[in-house]
Amino acid sequence: MSKGGHVLDASALLCLLFDEPGADRVERALPDAVISAANLAEVTAKLVDRGLDGNEALADLRELDLEVVALDRAQAEAAGLLRSATREADLSLGDWACLALAQQRGAASTLTTDPRQAEVASTIGVTVELIR
Repeated sequence: MSKGGHVLDASALLCLLFDEPGADRVERALPDAVISAANLAEVTAKLVDRGLDGNEALADLRELDLEVVALDRAQAEAAGLLRSATREADLSLGDWACLALAQQRGAASTLTTDPRQAEVASTIGVTVELIR
């Protein structure tokens, strides 16, 4: 992702995969988007929960050619530090990983369907775009 690209959270990628409202916005962002490995794990688990064969789910995800960013020490620390600023929004580890990646990369926005992320965006200095 070049500076100014987008970070996808799990809900945004699932929206695309299930062709839900907002999928077109995610599709337009794909060429310049990244996703945290933590969020990719969430997506993979959800696909398996929906009955897809694990290997088939992984093959489908690889076809997107989406850059997956490992959750390294710096990102993990940044994600953990988001707890105090986002406590009221009741965000998950996946949410923190997504938002920390957006901070780290200076992303134009994080794409999500989760309004709780939008509630904390200005507090933590990221732009969150609700795709529906």
